[in-house]
Amino acid sequence: MIGRFKYDNEIFCGEVRGDRVVVDRGLYSDTFRLPDLQLLPPAQPSKIICVGLNYRDHARELDMPIPDEPVLFLKPPSAVIGPLGRIVYPLTISRIDYEGELAVVIGKRCKNIRASETGSVIMGYTCFNDVTARDIQKKDGQWTRSKCFDTFAPVGPYIADPALDVSDLAIKTRVNGELRQDSNTANLIFDVPYLIEFISTVMTLERGDIISTGTPPGVGELSIGDEVEVEIENIGILKNTVVSQD
Repeated sequence: MIGRFKYDNEIFCGEVRGDRVVVDRGLYSDTFRLPDLQLLPPAQPSKIICVGLNYRDHARELDMPIPDEPVLFLKPPSAVIGPLGRIVYPLTISRIDYEGELAVVIGKRCKNIRASETGSVIMGYTCFNDVTARDIQKKDGQWTRSKCFDTFAPVGPYIADPALDVSDLAIKTRVNGELRQDSNTANLIFDVPYLIEFISTVMTLERGDIISTGTPPGVGELSIGDEVEVEIENIGILKNTVVSQD
């Protein structure tokens, strides 16, 4: 697992080994105690590309047909927060929802890449929470404003190995310890290689960009004070707390 950290005024990436973080300095390595470090978002994307309605069981839940091609929308990098970061509940909205998702982090600039070649451009995998202002989404009739508030893109905690097989992983979301989403990435309609090929025909993907692959059934409401956890097998647990806007 690779994480991004801050110690004093230095920001760096390091390999997480239990309760230690090893930082490669080239000619030597530094080792830090994980509790001594501030945990940052593991990637710095130029953009976050999200996929709507990409789980078969979610489509069944909503009684909607399986889409013929991925439905895409964007979140800005200003929405990103890291693990243990605070999701801010805006004063101007009346409902926010969690949406736990598997995310892939791009490791190399690419355009028009074939699905069979996407392994060469994947940095790794992480957890994502596509926080949504549900009332605004319904009011606007499209998704941009509802998805783009600051703090509405929690990501982390770390980036898992790009060689990880993500085709059959348990994905769960809990709110205050209560299980709300419980599915498996085997239910994805469009898998990661397909999504990278599809998206890269539309836009150039840059190193650090995040593709969030859609949410399973069970999305629901968050309240101020809630702790929400997105857990993906062999990847980790992303924890965040909902707070009121100052």
